[in-house]
Amino acid sequence: MNQGKSGADELIYKLGDKPPLTESLFAALQHLLAIFVPIMTPALIICSALNLDLETTSHLVSLSLLISGISTFIQVKKFGPVGTGLLSIQGTSFSFIDPLIAAGQIGGMSLIFGICLAGSPIEMIISRFITTVKKVITPVVSGSVVVLIGLTLVRASVVEFGGGQQSIAEGTFGSIENLVLGLLVLFTIVILNRSGNRFLRMGSIILGLATGYFIATITGITDLNFPANTAVITIPTPLKYGLNFSFSSFIPVALIYLMTALESMGDITATSLVSDEPVEGELYVKRISGGVMGDGFNSMLASIFNSFPNTTFSQNNGVIQLTGIASRYVGYYISAFLVILGLFPFVGSFFSLMPSPILGGATLLMFGTVTAAGIKVIHQSAMNRYDFLVIAVALSAGLGVELVPEILNHLPEILQQTFKSGITTGGVFAIITQLIVGMGKSTAV
Repeated sequence: MNQGKSGADELIYKLGDKPPLTESLFAALQHLLAIFVPIMTPALIICSALNLDLETTSHLVSLSLLISGISTFIQVKKFGPVGTGLLSIQGTSFSFIDPLIAAGQIGGMSLIFGICLAGSPIEMIISRFITTVKKVITPVVSGSVVVLIGLTLVRASVVEFGGGQQSIAEGTFGSIENLVLGLLVLFTIVILNRSGNRFLRMGSIILGLATGYFIATITGITDLNFPANTAVITIPTPLKYGLNFSFSSFIPVALIYLMTALESMGDITATSLVSDEPVEGELYVKRISGGVMGDGFNSMLASIFNSFPNTTFSQNNGVIQLTGIASRYVGYYISAFLVILGLFPFVGSFFSLMPSPILGGATLLMFGTVTAAGIKVIHQSAMNRYDFLVIAVALSAGLGVELVPEILNHLPEILQQTFKSGITTGGVFAIITQLIVGMGKSTAV
């Protein structure tokens, strides 16, 4: 049975339809509200953790928007084997934040972009062997790793919530002022998400940030003193920060590329479903393959032009359902909006000046949803006792090294650097356990 027909009665414009200009722009704006802040957030978190200056932060934020726009166009338009041809929106991935911060603390921006570039072909290779990979990287394995990604991201979010690295250096971390500002943003977003108005729900993160920014400005916590030397236009410079490589820093990034490929498969399947397109058969497989290939190609493009790995966003599937518009042509307008916003450094500077607790209040909720998404992936699998073993081993090992990193002290340096990430440790243990229990299933009588 073709499950892709479940939303047929709800769609106003299907994949190949061309909505009128006003309706296309209106739908594109709604998608933009859902993705605008999440696209910028990884750059803001990474730059804050590495204490990068305002000019560099603004530049990297602008590039996140610009590259996401180009990447979205590639996914939607589809060039040969690259892209889905669906309304698949690309954005900067949350999943890489923690290992990229760790890499940046060791080798700076050159190491970050070097390992991201080296890892991007992983998804391109996986796109050619999707069926084989899915036998090992099951929903239980990928779901467990996504849970660990969410839990490790919360740490970075709490640092921002308390005031960020600068606040730690100044001795004001966790001040009442910082906590109140973060809580204000957090609960503003929660309240707006309860609204029956779909625009308030989709714009809840932006409106929450705006509320916090407004309060911080009128109370003198921050001011909008933009750098005098801010450029008029963002000009992407290939390999501006150079490239470097470290095997120990590469391993966690490589593992996350593997997991995000599986995550993208799920997102593309959901997009096909809400777009009244097939979720089985040759066309469906081609779209999955093209989407994962697109993820890898776009992440390579991002690394070359000094941005962070891209992935297919899932929140836009909800927007398709809300608007009833699945037309790929809307994706072209979304791409244009993102490129235009990325071309003007003023946008990046505005968000780079935002006090850390404001970002922390928003990301605490956003990163919590990553954990929830991982739980949902696990829950959707028809679990048996073998699957429970995989989950138990993955979460115990991953959280174990996060909570007690001293367990690695007597290992060789390269293994310490590799497995100090709970994501890496949990992911490797999950895959090994899956292989073991898989052999157990095949030999069971």
